[in-house]
Amino acid sequence: MSELFGTLPDGTPVHRWTLERAGVRVRVLSYGGIVQSVEVPDRDGHAADVVLGFADLDGYLAHPEPYLGALVGRYANRIAGGRFPLEGVTYSLAQNNAPNSLHGGERGFDKRVWDVEPVEHGVRLSRVSAHGEEGFPGRLDVTATYTLDASGALRFVYEATTDAPTIVNLTNHSYFDLSGAGSAGGADGAGGHELRLAASRFTPVDGDLIPTGALHDVTGTRFDFRESRKVGSGYDHNFVLDKGLTPAPVEIAELHDPASGRVLTVATTEPGIQLYTGDYLADPYAPGAGIALETQHFPDSPNRPEFPSTELRPGDTYRSETVYGFAAR
Repeated sequence: MSELFGTLPDGTPVHRWTLERAGVRVRVLSYGGIVQSVEVPDRDGHAADVVLGFADLDGYLAHPEPYLGALVGRYANRIAGGRFPLEGVTYSLAQNNAPNSLHGGERGFDKRVWDVEPVEHGVRLSRVSAHGEEGFPGRLDVTATYTLDASGALRFVYEATTDAPTIVNLTNHSYFDLSGAGSAGGADGAGGHELRLAASRFTPVDGDLIPTGALHDVTGTRFDFRESRKVGSGYDHNFVLDKGLTPAPVEIAELHDPASGRVLTVATTEPGIQLYTGDYLADPYAPGAGIALETQHFPDSPNRPEFPSTELRPGDTYRSETVYGFAAR
């Protein structure tokens, strides 16, 4: 089911699609592939929206930088200096997170209107990213399919092909507050949630949040979430998932809100996940109001040949799949 959600300043209409199954209701925008809301029940059966979002299009246009619920690309996360080499050519990107490029540049996938068509239990978004868009080489044909399965889990499947060598790294940038979006989940905010993460290593970063290239053991550090514990704050880091890159999604994380009983599980094909505790969220949300769990390849991979590759070549298909499951206990 779709409806008109608003109109961009240039007159382009933006539509909203509603998906419902197994007691879960999800609203998706054609603008930015944004997941506007995800309503799920607590342990007592009371439903609440568990992702941060805005009630109208103007909110997203006025506050683009948090990337609330957005589909980010062509390259999710940071690329050092806004530059990367490929096939003997160095490409320059916008330094929109100076001195780095972040989430695809000034007008990444999160600020584009996607074509949307219904599929069984969901929607398929598609667009063509032209050669040279935001500085990236190659024409990229992209689809992102969002579906609800029989249990109410929200599944993202990203696919892309290219006509020239390029780089691709796509993710969803939802911020979760399992107590109910905007509730702040008590004095600790969403940082009061408990997180378990199947990652024995993480990628330490420099002062510009660019990985140093090292893979550090989490043992004895604040990055050890192998046993469930309170998240807290101060994280904007990529974790190296123990399972590595897999052909099918493997469960790697669980986020639990003791107050409501809601549980979020994350399964993915990706080799990494960015934990961001929303420390720089601003009006209308407070710092720490939501937690992002962004499944991905590693930040700055195009400049780090030792990291899993994000290169895509003609004749190959990029494919990434992530599943957010919901329960209560």
